[in-house]
Amino acid sequence: MVTISDGFTTTVIPMDITHLDPLHQRVQARLRKAKNMSRLDGKVALITGAAGGIGRQTAIQFAKEGAQIVMTDVNDLGGQETLALVQAHSADAVYMTADVSQASHCEAMVERAESEFGGLDILFNNAGIMHGDDGNAMQTSEAIWDLTMNINLKGVYLGCKYGIPAMQRRGGGSVINTASFVAILGAATPQLAYTASKGGVLAMTRELAVIHARENIRCNALCPGPLHTKLLMDFLDTDAKKQRRLVHIPMGRFGLAEEMAKAALFLASDDSSYVTGTDFLVDGGITAAYVTPE
Repeated sequence: MVTISDGFTTTVIPMDITHLDPLHQRVQARLRKAKNMSRLDGKVALITGAAGGIGRQTAIQFAKEGAQIVMTDVNDLGGQETLALVQAHSADAVYMTADVSQASHCEAMVERAESEFGGLDILFNNAGIMHGDDGNAMQTSEAIWDLTMNINLKGVYLGCKYGIPAMQRRGGGSVINTASFVAILGAATPQLAYTASKGGVLAMTRELAVIHARENIRCNALCPGPLHTKLLMDFLDTDAKKQRRLVHIPMGRFGLAEEMAKAALFLASDDSSYVTGTDFLVDGGITAAYVTPE
């Protein structure tokens, strides 16, 4: 037997992996320890956009798996509702108001994670908008463009600006940035500002992944397909608009926020310990399709 320490935990492992270099021994020790725990035991997670949809379902999923959670949103009513749902599974959760387009708010939410729970292991930059007045280049006003970029792209940047140093202090972590399948595919049903903002999230996530890869910090972009969430259903407010999208999805249905939460859980946990820099598509096959089933 041999004892391996990563500075925070000490794990006894069998002698048969001691031929590995120290880096791989730490990875093996972490994976071995995870087998005997819930997937996020001892992890501190920060989730933005937690008042509903993907953020809410991810907070619930993370709580079930043992995480301590800081949740943020600008919708305080929805945020408090999420907090109540999460606290049915774990008392180690707090909610705070935060506008991710404001640097001071992003700095404060990271500070809350460190002061409340002692650090930050998982950063889920999930807050975003899809504005009803977002159309093509001629239709989309500068105000809608700027608003969308400030929340969807700048908000991710600010989350990383303050969250990654906390992970460096912690010795590593997982950054998950919500992008979209529209950053991969073009559409004749335009939402130009939204699409451009999500393309920026993909590019930024890849670069962050490479920058921090040797600091035990993984960065991945979660790319949902069309989802049956309030955000999209408010935008697709007629049956014709819904069918215009559904015909292109091989599985023939909109995805669920719960399905995205399961994907986020994979990216947050040590199950994805060798996954970084990915455009993690969870899209019902839409990006793989040419002609869909009848």
